[in-house]
Amino acid sequence: MTPDDFRRLALDFPEAEERAHMHHPDFRVGGKIFATLGYPEHGWAMVKLAPEQQHNFVEAHPAVFVPAAGAWGAAVRHRAPEGRS
Repeated sequence: MTPDDFRRLALDFPEAEERAHMHHPDFRVGGKIFATLGYPEHGWAMVKLAPEQQHNFVEAHPAVFVPAAGAWGAAVRHRAPEGRS
């Protein structure tokens, strides 16, 4: 998944908007962040999931999803072309 693919999916949510937080793009609905791009580093994205969802996604697709630190969600590895975040 490219950063543009991720961005397109995130912005497909009703009332979703893109902003920036700590020097990387984030995606919000009602002012609350539900996803970030380029975090924790280039080539990664974060998606906010309930603990049960996180467990299910990580178990079903361990090459794509890894648990995030704390209870925030799951980190999603995406293939970002070089030089893009």
